[in-house]
Amino acid sequence: MNSETLNKALEMLGSYLKDKGLEYEVVAIGGGALLMLGLLVRPTKDLDLVALVDNSQLVSAKPLPLPLKDAIENVGLALKLPMDWINTAPADLMAMGLPDGFKSRLEKVRFGGLVLYCASRFDQICFKLYASVDQGPDSKHFDDLKRLKPSTDELKIAAGWCQTHDVSEMFRVSLEAALAHMGAKGE
Repeated sequence: MNSETLNKALEMLGSYLKDKGLEYEVVAIGGGALLMLGLLVRPTKDLDLVALVDNSQLVSAKPLPLPLKDAIENVGLALKLPMDWINTAPADLMAMGLPDGFKSRLEKVRFGGLVLYCASRFDQICFKLYASVDQGPDSKHFDDLKRLKPSTDELKIAAGWCQTHDVSEMFRVSLEAALAHMGAKGE
């Protein structure tokens, strides 16, 4: 999906929810959220949900409420999108911990009965660095990280967050290699 396709799908989803008298607030990270914020121009296959907003609190997006899941499936079928065009694959990050101040940096976009909060550029740097270490310098995540043009300070803060999610020596070595590849030295 490109930005236009994703916007159209989200507008249709928001309209569908509104027509049913439903409203959901979701939090997205990854390529789809970067597209929504205009920080990325490459196509993406999906929109990754990390959380739902419930009474002003972030809660895991797993499992999605059934009416929302059904609406996502119906819109996907109507637009011939993959079944997982919206998915909750990164929702485990909620249990592991999001970067400090994550919620205060969310950027809001409304589509009828759907309120989409996108992770900020800084938070995306954290997530993309973590994914880059996991999937390597040839991954789309590493390309996305480079496109975000993080400063050395942003990379060091992101590296600190990453190390709270994987304390293994192998991860530390891979993280230092990724930082060096980005022109920043590890802590």
